[in-house]
Amino acid sequence: MHRPLATEHNPYFGRYIDLVPEGDFMDALNNNTADTAQLYAELLEEKHDYRYADDKWTIKQVLMHVIDTERVMSYRALVAARGDSQTILNSMDENQYAANADVSHRSMDDLIAEFIAVRTATEMLLNSLTEQHYSLTSHVAGYDTSVSAWAHVIVGHAIHHNNVLLDRYLNE
Repeated sequence: MHRPLATEHNPYFGRYIDLVPEGDFMDALNNNTADTAQLYAELLEEKHDYRYADDKWTIKQVLMHVIDTERVMSYRALVAARGDSQTILNSMDENQYAANADVSHRSMDDLIAEFIAVRTATEMLLNSLTEQHYSLTSHVAGYDTSVSAWAHVIVGHAIHHNNVLLDRYLNE
């Protein structure tokens, strides 16, 4: 899969795409899956509901956000890959998603299993596509975004939140 050009996505997504290592994308995806699952699995249980400020998400909410965002971005990639120009795709309100996803009763193991299940579905979708599919686009919030860009956003977004977790939640 080619690294997306700046013209293949909303400039906002460049912050995530730039975090994806150069080289084979599927290697980066697989490494990110393992790194993310391991990072959350190694957390002490008393940290699972920790938030570093009153108005910030808990660690479990952060993982749920990564999962929800991957579902949305993967669907956007599917819409593009299938040539569906009729479907209207809107922006995602991450705070609304978080407010309506109660993770307080869920274990970290359960959330990690869900992350792996969603990531496995993403991997299967991306592996089913050809090089020609990667340039197809879906339209969101005024921008055409390629399958390649959506795929890179998925990995870069997870990397971003892993970095936030390490920097703001665990670095004390």
